[in-house]
Amino acid sequence: MSRLLHADSGPYAPPAPARELTAVSADGARLHVEVHGPEGAPAVVLAHGWTCSTAFWAAQIRDLAADHRVIAYDQRGHGRSPASPACSADALADDLEAVLEATLAPGEEAVIAGHSMGGMTVMAASGRAAFRAHAAAVLLCSTGSSQLVAASTVVPMRAGRVRTWLTRRILGSRAPLGPVTPLARRILKYGTMGPASAPDMIDACARIVHACPRTVRHSWSQVLDLLDLDHGVRALDVPTVVIVGTADRLTPPVQSRALAAALPHCTGVVELPGIGHMTPVEAPELVNGTVRDLVRTHIQVVSEESA
Repeated sequence: MSRLLHADSGPYAPPAPARELTAVSADGARLHVEVHGPEGAPAVVLAHGWTCSTAFWAAQIRDLAADHRVIAYDQRGHGRSPASPACSADALADDLEAVLEATLAPGEEAVIAGHSMGGMTVMAASGRAAFRAHAAAVLLCSTGSSQLVAASTVVPMRAGRVRTWLTRRILGSRAPLGPVTPLARRILKYGTMGPASAPDMIDACARIVHACPRTVRHSWSQVLDLLDLDHGVRALDVPTVVIVGTADRLTPPVQSRALAAALPHCTGVVELPGIGHMTPVEAPELVNGTVRDLVRTHIQVVSEESA
């Protein structure tokens, strides 16, 4: 019955940042930002998904911060970023721009990874000046650009208007999630994770999701319901890798295949057998390795001797 906001030990416990700051978005929204790892190291920016927080990236931060500067931020209304009445794809893009400008030097490039709504954030920002100035490459994990509710398989029935209506009611529920109980873990596992997910993975995700205020959860569910970022996919012209689990019920593989077909510079699509929606938690080694590969391939590191 614990009300802990995240795991407090083990690989899914978020590490302490090297520093913290507040980025201010275009409309004045304040965003909690963490920076991990050594200054001057290649930069990686992490954008989490709906109902999550920087804690979701614990496994990535622990691994990558050894030799990367890892920047993670809480989307507005999530984690330690205050809620805002402005909930929209444009607001997500504004927020990512604000984080990039607050944490990266002029002309500095980063690999930007987005999970679920974080991937949608990247698509929404793809045409923005700050994004284009700083994005060397992108990783899209378990995400989609449009028709999210209709494509979801959370409700186990044939696709159509009835399934879409039921899915909309479930995902848009205003009901409080309450404490993390064994039943709550089973429900979260069914909806968001693969059948072989380890108990510590399930518990870590449940704590993060249950910590999201229900008003925030509901407000962003309405945005995701109507989201159409197909134009943003076409504008995302940096090298991009797409990762999805074959057991993803929220953004099934059909969504990732559509992204890959529409992206101007898709450099790979990875479908992970038996993995659900929470790919950075369920398959951390694969996600971490993909980020490292993108950094090695697309970020030129200038040594002090040659500078």
